[in-house]
Amino acid sequence: MATSESERLKTCESMANDIRRWIIEQSLASNVGHVGSALSITDIVAALWNGVLRNPGTDMPERDRFILSKGHAALALYGALRWRGLLSEATFRTFCANGSLLGVHPEQALPGVDLSTGSLGQGLSVGCGLAYAFRLKQLGSRVFVLLSDAECNEGQVWEAAQFAGHHKQSNLCAIIDLNGLQALGFTREIINIGSMHALWTELGWESVETDGHNIENLLAAFDAPLCGKPRIIIAKTCMGKRVSFMEDKLEWHYRNLTPELAQCALQELEGCK
Repeated sequence: MATSESERLKTCESMANDIRRWIIEQSLASNVGHVGSALSITDIVAALWNGVLRNPGTDMPERDRFILSKGHAALALYGALRWRGLLSEATFRTFCANGSLLGVHPEQALPGVDLSTGSLGQGLSVGCGLAYAFRLKQLGSRVFVLLSDAECNEGQVWEAAQFAGHHKQSNLCAIIDLNGLQALGFTREIINIGSMHALWTELGWESVETDGHNIENLLAAFDAPLCGKPRIIIAKTCMGKRVSFMEDKLEWHYRNLTPELAQCALQELEGCK
């Protein structure tokens, strides 16, 4: 690996470590759940926001766009905005406070947020529209949409997937946070849709399967040359990753932290550096 690529990887990993710590600290301070969901996507967000997206959070017309379709994991996105200097520490600390733009779900009024999300299933449709418009305007912008695996229970996701595949939207990249859990149980037991890889491939997408917590592999998947099709990155992840008492535990979709549990989590994260 070239020195520059080595530094890129190291910086993304450092960013992910900081965001995980901030998620724990701020979830406790605000007494708000969705901790496990935010930890599930932290490595993906760090790879995108520090190693892939061009000019994120700016007003440049040709900047890349990022849509967090699984909006309940917004604290990971706010952490990325803070790490990039687009959000002050003081503002970050207002998460879920009265009058704050930092809600449980992201709001477009906040600089760096390209779409208000929270009603699952809608992010990919907007991403398709943006990608289509950028092509018509001959802009080089790409659109990245991060969805959950349970979100794929929504029919609107598949309407958007068909549209993107038919129009060969190579400037569109979707990422599936495949952690296997949703609010009411295991995703496979709620609605089992079978092989993600087979479904997206059949709809005309380039499908890439990877470890959603291996930033080197994620960067390679994002960096791969475009092939004339929309790209879907199926990222195998773990709810509550790197906090042992949260990993693959359904209750951490909603459960709030106590000071004692937060201290244990932070101690574990310190040991993972």
